[in-house]
Amino acid sequence: MDLKTPLYDEHVKAGGKIVPFAGYLLPVQYGTGVIKEHMAVRTQAGLFDVSHMGEILCEGKDALANLQMLLTNNFDNLVDGQARYSPMCTEEGGTVDDLIVYKKSDDHYFIVVNAANKDKDYQWMINHKFGDAVFTDVSEEYAQLAVQGPKAMEIIRKLAREEEIPQKYYHAVFDAQVAGIPCIISKTGYTGEDGVELYFKSKDAARMWNILLENGKEEGLIPCGLGARDTLRMEAGMPLYGHEMDETVTPREAGLGFAVKMKKENFIGKAALEEKGEPKRQRIGLKVIGRGIIREHQDVYAGETIIGHTTSGTHCPYLGYPAAIALVDSRYTEIGTRLKAEVRGRMIDAEIVELPFYKRSK
Repeated sequence: MDLKTPLYDEHVKAGGKIVPFAGYLLPVQYGTGVIKEHMAVRTQAGLFDVSHMGEILCEGKDALANLQMLLTNNFDNLVDGQARYSPMCTEEGGTVDDLIVYKKSDDHYFIVVNAANKDKDYQWMINHKFGDAVFTDVSEEYAQLAVQGPKAMEIIRKLAREEEIPQKYYHAVFDAQVAGIPCIISKTGYTGEDGVELYFKSKDAARMWNILLENGKEEGLIPCGLGARDTLRMEAGMPLYGHEMDETVTPREAGLGFAVKMKKENFIGKAALEEKGEPKRQRIGLKVIGRGIIREHQDVYAGETIIGHTTSGTHCPYLGYPAAIALVDSRYTEIGTRLKAEVRGRMIDAEIVELPFYKRSK
């Protein structure tokens, strides 16, 4: 049975079109529609319920050593309040999940994982833990809201003290308050825009939601659903688990080599990645230059040869053209290369472009 986030009733009240996603009932869009929600985030501000995401604590004197072994990125130089992104690999080098780790103190880390993978990730961590380290699934305790867009920080500044708002990207303040509600304020997001993600007790969810919407009216803040979340992350070239990566795709194939530290002493999957060597396939961005929209799971051709498949695809509302992300043979990844994707028996022309498709001007 699908679960409901603490904000389910607010979504219904706001006219959200509810769909099942990652084991939860969530709004795919509101009456405004995906395009208006997408454009609000690119030009003003949008509010997303991301309470379906999972939160896991890692505590104890060997907490860091456990994270170093479980994850491909390096965490030994994190400062308190800093966050870092990382894939987590299988022994074979495939991707269990991608996640974010926040350091609260030397023996206390806060890990945010993908909703659909939460139970699998937690079990994986428990199965591989060693020494003095305790993993605790605290997902039920937390609700999470994302305020994203060029006006997002103006809204947060109305409700939080300046010293409790993180100044740098991928940093968080743990013991902060927004409108008097205790929360973690994190300068992170999944839209390619400026903004924050807020973590707070589930019981405060409806109050926080309504306070944010009320105080963000002037800045054009509107609620946004899963549809806009997906088109925004696509434009920003951000990978999504189950699309750009899974247990059959290595982080290096998925374009996440920046978060795989092969010089680190060891981590689960390191030997397999070393053995595989340079990736034989790579993630690329495709700009559609023919007529039509390329979706996921479409074969990609160079001439008559199938060289890979698309992993995500949509019309990009802000950019005004359709685009796709694909996993293809590494020999066909040069920017400007013309390829074709087969969509319902018809070939659609596309050109390899640099990722991300969209990058906000700082």
